[in-house]
Amino acid sequence: MTITLIADALVACLLVATILTCYVLAKRIERLKADESAMRQTIGALIAATDTAERAIAGLKLTLGDCDRTLAERLRTAERYAADLAAQIEAGQSVMDRITQIVGAATLVAPKAEPQPAEKPAISRMASAADAAAAIRARAARRLEGQAA
Repeated sequence: MTITLIADALVACLLVATILTCYVLAKRIERLKADESAMRQTIGALIAATDTAERAIAGLKLTLGDCDRTLAERLRTAERYAADLAAQIEAGQSVMDRITQIVGAATLVAPKAEPQPAEKPAISRMASAADAAAAIRARAARRLEGQAA
């Protein structure tokens, strides 16, 4: 009878150990299930964030295309303006050269011998025109230097 009693006590101890192990495992399974639901929520939020990011990227691509087209158009316009300005500066330089020639010719004519009394008004007009042309040339040169800087 002692052997059966020892065997029964041993089976009872093993049964208690099995019950305790099952209880611990049940608690771990409950935690895993709780973690699983939290993980599902996290994955759902991640999927929603990914969808939002994809839509934002598509919008940014469209905006980038619009900006690229607008910038290209503005660059073409700026190049046309630059070409027009270059042509106008070249024409202005041509006018300045002609004015310089006129001023040079006027200075050559002005210091000559005393003119007849009847011709004095014509020469004084030419001298004043030469002075005005020199003043215009000086102003234009200052403006061109200011634009070049």
